[in-house]
Amino acid sequence: MSATPAGLSLSAEEDQAFRRGVAQFNRGEYFECHDTLEEVWAGVRGSGRDFLQGLIQVSVAFYHLGNANPAGARSMFGRALARWRPYPDRYFGFDLAAQRRAVEEAIGRLEAGEEAKGPLPWTFDPA
Repeated sequence: MSATPAGLSLSAEEDQAFRRGVAQFNRGEYFECHDTLEEVWAGVRGSGRDFLQGLIQVSVAFYHLGNANPAGARSMFGRALARWRPYPDRYFGFDLAAQRRAVEEAIGRLEAGEEAKGPLPWTFDPA
């Protein structure tokens, strides 16, 4: 079994962009969220990269759903879960356990030919 990834460390500028990306996701601005978080992801090295990439993939999945592409959404949801697998249930201020359950539920609904529910809002509490 692999070790739990170390904490994610962002510069002040990266942290500001990260928070902007979270707000964009919560407003349903999935394409914009993807762009914003990708800028943060590009500068991150180490174990936090996969966590960020998972967030980006969930955003892309909801973008696909909004464009009537359930197969693309299903693929992105699955990739996000794989990225998040080594992380603890709470990581970098996120309740990843709840996010994983929401993504798994969305996958199940898509596989059943149903419409995936709207996203579970991202809450970021770094305390």
